[in-house]
Amino acid sequence: MKKLITLLTPPDQWKFPVIIVLGIFFGLGVYSFHISRAPSYLSDKPETCINCHIMAPEYSTWNHSAHREYTNCNDCHVPHNNLASHYFFKAMDGLRHATVFTLRGEPQVIKIKEAGTKAVHNNCIRCHEDVIVDSKLMRPEYSHNQLRKERKCWECHRETPHGKVKGLSSTPNALVPLLDSPVPEWLKKLTN
Repeated sequence: MKKLITLLTPPDQWKFPVIIVLGIFFGLGVYSFHISRAPSYLSDKPETCINCHIMAPEYSTWNHSAHREYTNCNDCHVPHNNLASHYFFKAMDGLRHATVFTLRGEPQVIKIKEAGTKAVHNNCIRCHEDVIVDSKLMRPEYSHNQLRKERKCWECHRETPHGKVKGLSSTPNALVPLLDSPVPEWLKKLTN
């Protein structure tokens, strides 16, 4: 172990420049963590989803739906079978989103991936299971239990909860919260 530490320790004339370079990288890392609003992704606040402007129509249509009173984005879009898979899915999906948006590769029309489709379908069943299996609400020849195995919920419930998302034109009077500017006040004063 001592040999490894000796091997990784720079010569005396390099110690100061190495400390400076490491400090710069550490500072840039902390600044990137702050500017990307990374801590917000640990929460379940729906406003987190509009950190990227492309999600504004989905946020506004959800905000005008009945689901707003009972759920947030993660209640529907993230698995809830156990804590490990919940946070693993959230991390992987968030990393994919961050990469796509950082590299400016976002599509004009957002389409849910296969893993997200499974999570949403399972969460529909998890929340609405009492309605799906309530025999008093259904005719005997019509069984949701059979349909839920063969079809996705939104094949019939097409506009739940986002409605017809075609951009902000689907909810023209919707107010989507604006993000705080990441530009420091001192820099704003210099540019005015």
